[in-house]
Amino acid sequence: MSDEACSHIGAIEEIKQAKRRVCEECIKIGATWVHLRTCQQCGATLCCDESPSRHATRHAHSSGHPVIASAEPGERWLYCYPDDAFAEY
Repeated sequence: MSDEACSHIGAIEEIKQAKRRVCEECIKIGATWVHLRTCQQCGATLCCDESPSRHATRHAHSSGHPVIASAEPGERWLYCYPDDAFAEY
């Protein structure tokens, strides 16, 4: 992608899609989620900040993986945590 909101988003060449429609961490602990996000570095699909566990944000901060994509049907956007940047694709 080019001319995006930040260098992290600009470096994304191919959008990683969710492999499964579940939060990988919520499943392990029997928790529920609201929306799903997919890490653009490792491909993990995790829950959003509206979900009780906020696994996507936790993952971004602990791993240093900066960009997520919405894993929700019909949504086509990316978000960069370090730059607080948003871009549609």
